[in-house]
Amino acid sequence: MIKKWKTLFSIFLTAVFVAVSVKLPLDAEAEQQEIKPSDLYAQSAVLMDADSGRILFAKSGQKERPMASTTKIMTCILTLENGDLTDTVEVSKNAAGQPEVKLGMREGETYVLKDLLYSLMLESHNDSAVAIAEHVGGSTEEFAGLMNKKAAELGCLHTYFITPNGLDAQDEEGVHHTTAEDLARIMKYCIMDSPNKNQFLDITQTAAYSFSDTSKSRSFQCTNHNAFLNMMEGALSGKTGFTADAGYCYVGALRQDDRTFIVALLACGWPNAKSYKWSDTRKLMTYGLENYFYQTAGAESRERQILVENAVSVDFPAERSESISLLPAARPPSALVRKGEEIMEEWNVPESVEAPVKEGEELGTVRYTLDGTLLLECPVIAGQEVEERTFSVCADWLKDRFFLGI
Repeated sequence: MIKKWKTLFSIFLTAVFVAVSVKLPLDAEAEQQEIKPSDLYAQSAVLMDADSGRILFAKSGQKERPMASTTKIMTCILTLENGDLTDTVEVSKNAAGQPEVKLGMREGETYVLKDLLYSLMLESHNDSAVAIAEHVGGSTEEFAGLMNKKAAELGCLHTYFITPNGLDAQDEEGVHHTTAEDLARIMKYCIMDSPNKNQFLDITQTAAYSFSDTSKSRSFQCTNHNAFLNMMEGALSGKTGFTADAGYCYVGALRQDDRTFIVALLACGWPNAKSYKWSDTRKLMTYGLENYFYQTAGAESRERQILVENAVSVDFPAERSESISLLPAARPPSALVRKGEEIMEEWNVPESVEAPVKEGEELGTVRYTLDGTLLLECPVIAGQEVEERTFSVCADWLKDRFFLGI
């Protein structure tokens, strides 16, 4: 009987061990899937590291789609870079005739250009966008040319602008469109790289703004419709959009500690799904904050050395070579990395060099890469000077040793 119970107990323990062994990987896999932001409403979405431009997550990130009023971030930054904000803008019949959403400006009225940028970015007024484009570019067509030129400069190869307000449009070249990746690149430029980035942030972070036409006969109040600014700590900027073809769209940025993230969403639902873009944005931003942290290349690297032949070494004259330290000529890069990722170092230096060597002399190169992307390539330099072992040096040593008694 005792033997039988021992056998049953042994079988029970084995079963528990097998169950635990199987369950742990499954739980780990489930946990990994839980934190991966793959369950999104948006048909196209990206999460970008705004410092490097690296795409941290993409869902159909290069799929070309209409982008509605997220277009206006390009309209705004080009105006800041090319316009005089104190200019007076006269409203054309074309601008006044734009569809809702609009400020309601009338043909012949005049406004200050700076005021219209708040109308553009806070309320997303379509008539203000056209008035701005006509003033800065001469016409909406010429302004679209400026938009497409800037997009090409930023590497947005799958973007085509026709309108300054993002209304659905088509011409002989195609439809008004971008991709989630390209839209994120444009936002990166607006908040990180443009010489007018601070002005862009000031406008897009403003909660409310009041102004009048230049005659002071009509007054207007604009309220910021970027609800994300109050959703998460560190929210920086953003722009919403909607058209029948595009669906709900959004591009926004967040900064916490030393990390800045950009989220771009296209086709994130249609009417009755207006809140989906906020859910997706929060999910992607949270994913970035919880999983990506800065790592500095070479922080735990061993010291690298090189052998200098025919050298005046520490053990001269017995030794004819000397080992010296090698140093990168530039500060090793830092980058956002996820657990399990690592910045790779590839040193391209010879096994040995001939003396003399000067301190700071270039002796090779080092490449730093992350996930196959080059972060930095810089020279490798000598950390100290090494004198050449010459007949004269040897003669002086003999003279000092045997004749002068040194």
